[in-house]
Amino acid sequence: MQLSAPGRPLQLVNRDPLRPGPGQVLVRVHACGVCRTDLHIVDGELPRLDHPVVPGHEIVGTVAETGGGAGDFAVGERIGVPWLGWTCGRCRYCLSGRENLCDGARFTGYHIDGGYAEYALADGRFCFPLPAGYSDAEAAPLLCAGLIGYRSLTMAGDAEKLGIYGFGAAAHIVAQVARHQGRKVFAFTRPGDTAARSFALDLGAAWAGDSDRAPPEELDAALIYAPIGALVPTALRAVAKGGTVVCAGIHMSDIPAFPYENLWGERRIVSVANLTRRDGEEFLALAPKVPVKTSVQIFALEQANEALDALRQGRVSGAAVLLAQ
Repeated sequence: MQLSAPGRPLQLVNRDPLRPGPGQVLVRVHACGVCRTDLHIVDGELPRLDHPVVPGHEIVGTVAETGGGAGDFAVGERIGVPWLGWTCGRCRYCLSGRENLCDGARFTGYHIDGGYAEYALADGRFCFPLPAGYSDAEAAPLLCAGLIGYRSLTMAGDAEKLGIYGFGAAAHIVAQVARHQGRKVFAFTRPGDTAARSFALDLGAAWAGDSDRAPPEELDAALIYAPIGALVPTALRAVAKGGTVVCAGIHMSDIPAFPYENLWGERRIVSVANLTRRDGEEFLALAPKVPVKTSVQIFALEQANEALDALRQGRVSGAAVLLAQ
């Protein structure tokens, strides 16, 4: 499924067969998660590309062919392909363990054609072996919702009382990890979304309520997954002095002005940018130990536009996943 221009529906197209070059693997796609970042790309909320692109960066598939120097992956092995698809390896960010900030980074499903397809090419250095015990559909959300959730949770430090704003794909995974670590989770959902509140409570949240409500206890940290800038001052008012508000999306609407007293008391606002391969290795080792259980809503590849629309309208509980034939 190809995006020709932002704001337009994806189109089903036939392309010439792909062949891996040096360092690449050709992946036969079995499943691909539908991420909010895909929605931002399709809706034109990220910088516009000057070429058509195949979205999708939560790719689960098997190696169909390898190019020279593509690592130790064997044909037939199941692997995952995440958002971070390539970095230069030479800049100050890459050399200091911060490859997620590389100015030349290229991203799967944005700069590099992604997994809304039957086959995809990927740099073998940025692919991961996947833990057993997860079906292809269940494993797909681990590759972005899980990885970004994990990175944002680490930015919350040792916070014991954790607020989660926007209870979607990433939140339903990170809530399980947080509970496994002994943290107390407070879930904030769209006003009136009783299904999301029930979902959060079923996953072990101590409290669930509308995002415009104050929690029953002061929070040590808050993670914001909804792309709504107005939630930042709301979350600041909910965290205690010394607390952290983590903005975990790649896109967010403008943050409105707020009184300095909301920030005072050594509260902090930080953002999460992409992921590193170390994040992937750590989280994919941790997930089966929790164990993280992903809740997925499955669509056929040809239903990609329907899946994106369901996500856009808040009609997905857990994560949407496309299955290739």
